[in-house]
Amino acid sequence: MIPRTSGARPRPTGLRPAAALGVLTAVAAAATLAAVPSPARAATGCRVDYRVSSQWAGGFTANVDVTNLGDPVTSWRLTWAFGAGQAVTQAWGGVAAQTGAQVRVDNAAWNGSLATGASTSFGFTGTWTGANPPPAQFALGGVTCTGSTTPTTTTTTTTAPPSDVLAKAHTVGRVRQAAGAARYTWPGIAFEGRFRGTGVGVTLNDAVNDYDVQVDGATVATLVTPGRTTHRVQGLTNGVHTVRVVKRTEVPWSAGEFGGFTADPGGELLDKPAPRTRQIEFIGDSLTAGYGNTSTSRDCSATGVDRKSNADLTFGALTARALGADHQINAQSGRGMVRNYNGGDPGTDFRTSYARGLQNEAADVWQNPPTWRPQLVVVGLGTNDFSTPVNPGEPWTADTLVTAYKAAYQGFLDKLRATYGPNAVIVVNASNLFAQTAQQVVTDRNAQGDTRVRFWNHDDPRLDRLGCDWHYSTADHRLLSTLLTDYIATLPLTW
Repeated sequence: MIPRTSGARPRPTGLRPAAALGVLTAVAAAATLAAVPSPARAATGCRVDYRVSSQWAGGFTANVDVTNLGDPVTSWRLTWAFGAGQAVTQAWGGVAAQTGAQVRVDNAAWNGSLATGASTSFGFTGTWTGANPPPAQFALGGVTCTGSTTPTTTTTTTTAPPSDVLAKAHTVGRVRQAAGAARYTWPGIAFEGRFRGTGVGVTLNDAVNDYDVQVDGATVATLVTPGRTTHRVQGLTNGVHTVRVVKRTEVPWSAGEFGGFTADPGGELLDKPAPRTRQIEFIGDSLTAGYGNTSTSRDCSATGVDRKSNADLTFGALTARALGADHQINAQSGRGMVRNYNGGDPGTDFRTSYARGLQNEAADVWQNPPTWRPQLVVVGLGTNDFSTPVNPGEPWTADTLVTAYKAAYQGFLDKLRATYGPNAVIVVNASNLFAQTAQQVVTDRNAQGDTRVRFWNHDDPRLDRLGCDWHYSTADHRLLSTLLTDYIATLPLTW
């Protein structure tokens, strides 16, 4: 497993260039999604010309011109949603990715810088069935392209978020409330709310992590390192809606901040969603955190791992949704039960971070609130302990590492049992790499009378490991979720 570092993240590189063809033109005009920056942010605005240059039965080619009408930028991301099930199959002049109907294209290595009034182009081939209408709108860097710069409504006229930002937001993650914000570091942290009206704002302060914004269960925007901003979703049908913002990425050395939801003028925030009765906690390393899971290549040196990671598409998040459960993902890449990847960062291990609410604050000591009592805890630790040989100078041999691992695991299970009580089911999750050792931990535990600790070997020959650095892909996570859901059905859970 590859440990996380805090180094600079390279920009995406483009695919092959191609000549642009021009036939049909469609310009996005409907403004249903808007980002509202803080007043100190730079002016933003854009224009997009989308042309279907060739079309045949089941396929088409499109070319897209992007013009920056705001302040100069050194990199860009264009996003849109297809309305009739179209799919991008290959792109040039940019790096394309698609999740459901949502498409995003990042700049190539050679066309990221756009001065005010400057344009660039990219193209792609795609598939269609039934109809191939142009997208209704585009957004550049999260700001809707209307053909003009961001209007003066960037000075928000909506009601400010409440000082208690969790008064109208449901979360079960490890968060610390500060003045007007909730702070957090663990991956997959999510906040859920309800509102009445035609739009909602999501206030964040995070220049490092990526987020998905979801309305009524559908992702409407992906915010890449948004900084301090209020992102607005507008143009909705006037009525009652749900909103959810989820932290996709895992950056343990930097805390993000959630500043609350705000309703558009004429609307109102409603009582937050009720907590779900079922609760699951997922504990682990990069395989649990979703390291590089959305990548289609094991080599992510061109894009960086963060842009290819989504904790909301991990086997844990998928399993929790399938079972209608609230969940936590308390996972950190490169960490083991007693030994980190390749012996790195000696003197610390996963247990060091698990004791904290904010991983980047050594003095932080986490105390679980009484509202968090998961009936099921799934622990997947061991890959980093055993995936690399013990190096000279480390305090173990291969044999004593196994002994230390088993002793530490028992101590960790003691802590979980003391925290969550005798009825919680704890699943020790392993792969073939260390399955025998992990299963012995469970056997020893059961012999002590704790029969609600169970063993699950998740290895499966169908796992493709096509994520970054041979990590699990989104297809792998879907498979693991199915396998885990089936396994959970055999457990003595009372929920």
